[in-house]
Amino acid sequence: MNKLIVSPKQPASADVPVVSVTPQSAGWDYVGFEVYRLNEGEALSQETGGDEVCLVLLSGKADVSTADGSWSNIGQRMSVFEQIPPYSVYVPNDNRFEVKANTALELAVCKAPGKGNLPSRLIAPSDVGVEVRGEGVTQRYIHNILPEQKAADSLLVVEVFTPQGHWSSYPPHKHDQDNLPEESFLEETYYYHVQPEQGFAVQRVYTDDRSLDETLAVRDGEVVLVPKGYHPVSAPPGYQVYYLNVMAGPTRVWKFRNDPDHEWIVKPV
Repeated sequence: MNKLIVSPKQPASADVPVVSVTPQSAGWDYVGFEVYRLNEGEALSQETGGDEVCLVLLSGKADVSTADGSWSNIGQRMSVFEQIPPYSVYVPNDNRFEVKANTALELAVCKAPGKGNLPSRLIAPSDVGVEVRGEGVTQRYIHNILPEQKAADSLLVVEVFTPQGHWSSYPPHKHDQDNLPEESFLEETYYYHVQPEQGFAVQRVYTDDRSLDETLAVRDGEVVLVPKGYHPVSAPPGYQVYYLNVMAGPTRVWKFRNDPDHEWIVKPV
């Protein structure tokens, strides 16, 4: 198995993640990511410790409570491919959360270092920025769940829908240099769903010097780690591709550099 792909496992209980990425397992410093699948009536509780957390209800409905807030029966989509914005909850570090599933629930737990600057809050669908990026076969649909314009200490969270036959995260771009204002250093995870689920996405992860140069066939439910380099995505004909991105680094700014070999694609003639 490629070291950049984390594949799902069948959990023994509701408090065991289907997929898990920690700074220790990924060999980096900032991003943690987990997915849990709960049956109706099951619950998940965690202390946040030193991390701030963004709970993204990928599908299903739940009651969510923290040390300083509670929200009942949130959630509306039963599949990410309904392509409507999700409900999410932001939880600061040195706090806790409990999620009780009111239906079958797929929950993403996005983590990065926190500074205790903010209270818990609901991120409702109306709070999510919806945009279309690209043209033609690079057109894709974006839900900005926790962008840099919204309050957080480290986390950036966004989901992307790539139609069949289209490309996203394109032109190839990177954000692996702490060189502001030109480029920011951000670790990143991609969590995938594919419809129909027997399909796959294709993702490249490569650096200028090709010391890292991987072409990945990514299946439904898998996570791709992007520690550095360019990382474009392709959705094969016949298959819709969804991914949830989590990014974090020393500065909470998304400044990227396009691959100069391919930047002509977006530059005016």
